[in-house]
Amino acid sequence: MASRLNPYISFDGTAREALEFYKDVFGGDLRLSTFGEYAPPDAPGGDKIMHGQLETPSGFTLMGADTPPGQSYNPGDNIAVSLSGDDAEELRGYWEKLSGAGTVAVPLEKQMWGDEFGMCVDRFGVTWMVNITAAA
Repeated sequence: MASRLNPYISFDGTAREALEFYKDVFGGDLRLSTFGEYAPPDAPGGDKIMHGQLETPSGFTLMGADTPPGQSYNPGDNIAVSLSGDDAEELRGYWEKLSGAGTVAVPLEKQMWGDEFGMCVDRFGVTWMVNITAAA
């Protein structure tokens, strides 16, 4: 898989509804994972969306999630740019350049879902998420 760039939208508890709406608009395949799938069943917000991804017949990819419990939701600041794929060298290179003069919010490292993931804000204030798919 080549690396790809797409928008990632944060929602205030409405990610499932919004992503299902976008599926109705654009068509395609929608995959949703909840916070509860990766946490104890009684964890707060377990039914909320940790990650959603819509792949459309036109080649669009739209990702989104509910703002995690304990984090603030700020309309207008709720969109990030996601870089993802399995070319680890290429994606790490992007990460180094984007985070170099910026601020790292989540270090690029292996996550509970098996992929490497990191999040940073570049020197221009743009939020970037980098996900390197784990080798199968």
